[in-house]
Amino acid sequence: MARQNLDVSALEARIGHIFADSGLIAAALTHVSAANGSRRETYQRLEFLGDRVLGLVISEMLYEAFPLAEEGELSRRLADLVRKESCAEVALEWGVQAFIRLGDSERQTGAAKTAILGDICESIIGAIFLDAGYAPARAIVRGAFEARMRSPRRPLRDPKTSLQEWAQARGLPTPVYRETARSGPDHAPEFSIAVEVLGYEPAEAKGFAKRVAEQAAAADFIAREGIDQGGHKGVA
Repeated sequence: MARQNLDVSALEARIGHIFADSGLIAAALTHVSAANGSRRETYQRLEFLGDRVLGLVISEMLYEAFPLAEEGELSRRLADLVRKESCAEVALEWGVQAFIRLGDSERQTGAAKTAILGDICESIIGAIFLDAGYAPARAIVRGAFEARMRSPRRPLRDPKTSLQEWAQARGLPTPVYRETARSGPDHAPEFSIAVEVLGYEPAEAKGFAKRVAEQAAAADFIAREGIDQGGHKGVA
């Protein structure tokens, strides 16, 4: 592989890995638009590899951190952590922007594109894996994604599921939803639904479908009690 002319020591320090093979980090930072006739010297293949390494490490982290979570929740958490936006944030934290090699067609705006930043995050992980093996790559991923795993940016479950799991984690019975009132014409009724959790005041909400009202009641209960809908069930 072609060697990187730009001094990447500052980037290596931020990432936490010094490359024995400088050609790997050079390729990991090279967009296909800057290829000199060979796509093998770009990040495309490394991004493919890094994506798989990232998925394996994150899956292991989730399995360890959330022992009570079922497969569906683990899958949602995994998808949230490995999406391009999350990887792009990590790339920005590493400060890769100044080191990306772009062709003329991409130079004006390409370095700031989420897709490119996300790809480069994964390509760097793939490059570390090839340079030093799984253990160093695993350590880098854990360092970069641990806080994100503990504090997801988006709700991972719907309000009813969140409330049910919250109650179960505390040894409480499953929340009960009761229709307390119905109004409006027969063809478009509005339902009032109360959710009851043992030991807590009920929360009530309205909706033009029972399912909608139940979700709204659960959401109101969650907001009132300060329950984290992002979910930290099973966190050590």
